Amino acid sequence: MMDRCDHMTGGDRTIDSIAPDSASAGSTAGKRALPRDSLLLVGQCRLGDEPGAHEVRVRNLSEAGLMIELDIPADVGSHVWLDLPGIGETSGTVAWCAAGRMGIALDGTIDPRRAR
Repeated sequence: MMDRCDHMTGGDRTIDSIAPDSASAGSTAGKRALPRDSLLLVGQCRLGDEPGAHEVRVRNLSEAGLMIELDIPADVGSHVWLDLPGIGETSGTVAWCAAGRMGIALDGTIDPRRAR
């Protein structure tokens, strides 16, 4: 059974070694394999088998992952599909979630410069 990320109660679940970028969770910047660019980008995200997409705000982006803002709970480990301006469609797995934010580990790599 997967952990449920419950934004309403401030739940915080993690998988692997990916952790949220927040002061309350401690800095993980020194542990990242790839650099991340902070930005504000609006895209679309579909969670699991849900038929509709949700508007999300991308807060940071790297070749292998991103952090989004989305006020809908999701299971850690669940699959997501993303459509991002300049990048297009890609997919990944929910790696962590906390207080309306989610870390997504991408299934493949992207060129984050295309989002600019």
